[in-house]
Amino acid sequence: MAEAFIHGLILAFGLILPLGVQNVFIFHQGALQKHFIHALPAVLTASLCDTLLIILAVFGVSIMVLGSFLIKTIMLCLGILFLLYMGWSTWKSTPSAVKENNGKTAKETFTPFKQVVFSASVSLLNPHAIMDTIGVIGTSSLQYNEGEKAAFALACILVSWIWFAGLALAGRRIGDLDQSGRLMSAFNKISALVMWGAAIYIGFTLAK
Repeated sequence: MAEAFIHGLILAFGLILPLGVQNVFIFHQGALQKHFIHALPAVLTASLCDTLLIILAVFGVSIMVLGSFLIKTIMLCLGILFLLYMGWSTWKSTPSAVKENNGKTAKETFTPFKQVVFSASVSLLNPHAIMDTIGVIGTSSLQYNEGEKAAFALACILVSWIWFAGLALAGRRIGDLDQSGRLMSAFNKISALVMWGAAIYIGFTLAK
């Protein structure tokens, strides 16, 4: 069981580490919000969504769901639309520091509700994240019995929760250092380009 747990830790960390839309969004919220606690809706939603996907992957339910060509196509299309919209919103958003310097009232770019909706969309409507979870985590769990599967799944879930919280905290630190708002303005543009790039790539995948 210990071996399965360690395997889950290493595997999940390797999957979650690369820069992707989900990581960019969580980091962005951590940097954008005035306090870490204000980014918790995004962090908790991403963590809960990952927990759901991991449980479904390890216990095989998601394989049956994604076996449907229609469901996969719908998810891909929804994912593209969400990424395009999120990219546009991020591109147009202005960091609080910049607003204050312009003499306007600072406002949070993402309300808690908007954080939840967007975080859920980049988690549950991200075909790459889903296929990684099913194709890698789900497949890797097949070698274990029920008890070992539970330990394996728990390790993967712990990595997600710790990673997203740490990512938001790192973003908050960057936000504290960026008093002028210029760094966050540049990061907004990069985040939007990453989201649009992901949408284009998914579109090519859908067209094949």
